[in-house]
Amino acid sequence: MACNLTTGRLDNCTDSIGGLDYVEFADYDSTMATSASYAVGDTDVITDFGVTPTWYKYELNSTANSYIENVNSDMDAGTTFYEQVLSLSLQKLDKTSHKELKLVTYGRPQVRITDRNGNKFLMGLTRGAKVTGGTIGTGGDLAEFTGYTLTMTGREPLPANFLSGSAATV
Repeated sequence: MACNLTTGRLDNCTDSIGGLDYVEFADYDSTMATSASYAVGDTDVITDFGVTPTWYKYELNSTANSYIENVNSDMDAGTTFYEQVLSLSLQKLDKTSHKELKLVTYGRPQVRITDRNGNKFLMGLTRGAKVTGGTIGTGGDLAEFTGYTLTMTGREPLPANFLSGSAATV
């Protein structure tokens, strides 16, 4: 792989906003990474998965939801990987969510993330994402949070791919 730079970056307009609109979970499928199709000349954009996963959508309406990628490089080892961290705050406790979130916790799903700017990303393409923490509870006051919080972590050799075409379709 060539490590030569190819472009610069101009100062952008301030027309973006933070936050997530929704996430979608699919059971981990190792063939998704090997059968994916990419945009012409751009391996950072997946246009088709080559498989047909079943996606389960979770709408988000809290400001407590976020997605961050931490770049981890070790100069001595000559390695780099990307730690993908998804923090979810799902309001209200209910029996159906309880059962499904337990399955999310036991598995290692791949996660489609849609932010408030319409960007779509895929978390856990090659290794899936694991729940690494969270809470189930209700506050003591009438105005306090009741529901689920989850932190999911993926460790991937490349940053999360942008999605377009059929790979981005809900």
